[in-house]
Amino acid sequence: MNIGLFFGSFNPVHVGHLIIANHMANYTDLDKVWLMVSPHNPLKDKNALINMYDRLEMTRLAVEDSLNITVSDAEFKLPQPSYTIDTLTHLKERYPEHNFSLIMGADNLTSLKKWKNYEILLRDYKIVVYPRPGYNESELMHHPSVTITNTPMMELSSTFIRRAIKAGKSVRYMVPESVIRFIESKNLYG
Repeated sequence: MNIGLFFGSFNPVHVGHLIIANHMANYTDLDKVWLMVSPHNPLKDKNALINMYDRLEMTRLAVEDSLNITVSDAEFKLPQPSYTIDTLTHLKERYPEHNFSLIMGADNLTSLKKWKNYEILLRDYKIVVYPRPGYNESELMHHPSVTITNTPMMELSSTFIRRAIKAGKSVRYMVPESVIRFIESKNLYG
């Protein structure tokens, strides 16, 4: 089975993430998309993240009715911070029957050379890229392992959602209702 791994902090998960995951699962050669909740991305400030189990639960709530999008906590069991190459090595050992591809935004593709063992990622894995505002060109866009998709461009961000919640503004239609209820029940981002 061809599995697309969509890594993220999902702090919180929002409809932009879901539209991208759905597009990848339905309009590419991927059979399923796994939303890989990252406890700590080494390129992000850990202090800005809420509890990883809350982020995991919100992500699960967001896709609970999906047939071809699931959530993984594989990185919770690995040393932190999480490095994609280490997670892929772990998944390949655990699920040898699957072919794994990376799903990433064009912004991440631009910074891929900063990633641990990025050469191995390019050599051994297919990278499926969705467009991001302001990131139109990267030397890696023409690499044989990279596929650029026509996924709808999303300008919505978790940072925007967190700021809106903190300001007391509505995030309805930007975040699934089940996730909004979870955020409100735990008074997150307030």
